[in-house]
Amino acid sequence: MATITKRKWKTGKGEPREAWVLAYTDQAGKRHKEQFPRRKEADTRRIEVEGQVSTGAFREDAKKKTVVDAIDLFVKHLEKRHEREEKVTTMYLRNTTGQLNTHVKMHIGHIKLSELTARAVSGLIDTLKDAGVGIPTVRRVIGALSRALRYAVSQDMVAANVAQGVRVTSKRGEGSEKVTPPSKAELAAIQKAAREVELTLVATQPGKRPKGNQPPSWLTLGIMFAATTGLRASEQWALRWGKLDLTAGSVKVDTRVDAFGTFSVTKSEAGTREVPLGAAHVNALKQWRIDSKFAGDDDFVFPDTEGSYTRHTNFMKRNWKSDKKTERKGIIELAAIEDIGWHALRHFAISTWIEAGLSPKAVQTLAGHATFQITMDRYGHLFPAESHKIAMDKISSDLFA
Repeated sequence: MATITKRKWKTGKGEPREAWVLAYTDQAGKRHKEQFPRRKEADTRRIEVEGQVSTGAFREDAKKKTVVDAIDLFVKHLEKRHEREEKVTTMYLRNTTGQLNTHVKMHIGHIKLSELTARAVSGLIDTLKDAGVGIPTVRRVIGALSRALRYAVSQDMVAANVAQGVRVTSKRGEGSEKVTPPSKAELAAIQKAAREVELTLVATQPGKRPKGNQPPSWLTLGIMFAATTGLRASEQWALRWGKLDLTAGSVKVDTRVDAFGTFSVTKSEAGTREVPLGAAHVNALKQWRIDSKFAGDDDFVFPDTEGSYTRHTNFMKRNWKSDKKTERKGIIELAAIEDIGWHALRHFAISTWIEAGLSPKAVQTLAGHATFQITMDRYGHLFPAESHKIAMDKISSDLFA
């Protein structure tokens, strides 16, 4: 049973002061006292405590520990998993830590876990929006906070994960996951520009392999590979010849490499997949394997100039966008199209699958999406509605007959 009593005293200057003291006993028989400036706050806490004690959900640590403590404990947990290589990549560890430190600790890190509510999480969302943080980033931040609190629950720091179920809403169209792939004309311009870059290399380095900031000799082929197979950059740069079946015409995707050189399994179980290759693409790859100095089964299909994996950030700076240091124009500038990223090639590939008539489920499988919902959220608007029109024509003709 919890009780609330009023406490009065005088300050050193003789000024009267008062507070409301909540006293209660937890399920282990330990006595607790908490002080509040207003009766309403004490009553709110009393109701919460009585509910937790009666259900056995009371956590003493929640009175003392803050959101910062929960985050720090969660990050240490991730660091240990990373050391043990338990599906925590360097990229994931750094991104999650950065999101929690930058956006959560700054605004609600001081709040005691016992006082953290869903309303406080909603307030954090509003604060981030007001600060101009994009909706996708806000969603990632709240997701990271929810995972941190879930771990805190598992460690008996707090009774409930109040961030679970809190939604990040947005204006219509804001933060939408729907993608707009490059057009065929834009891809043709990209291919032409890539060829120009390769020809420039041949003219300046006749008979020599590219070095330093020079483009790789597989540039045109690499772009077409991404635009037809839909592999993510991390999957394409990790791809080795042994994963290509140039007889049957397929590529097995089961590995990725992050920006820090950490090789791991694909993003999700669904990411492990087999993607078919067209005959023209198979022929081009066969020729490239003959031409490449790195053609062993364990060699990378799209290596850097030394035969190691291609570092995506360096590749983008040196080839995709203009290099300010060397004043060499990048592919996007030469193509004279709107600035897009390499990932747009994956969007292009998926859009061509849809145009060719593949079912949504087949698209999900080939793209390696973890859920069908992801496929439809991003690409559902691209599926042709002709069958819907045919159905409506039939219905209307029957009604008006």
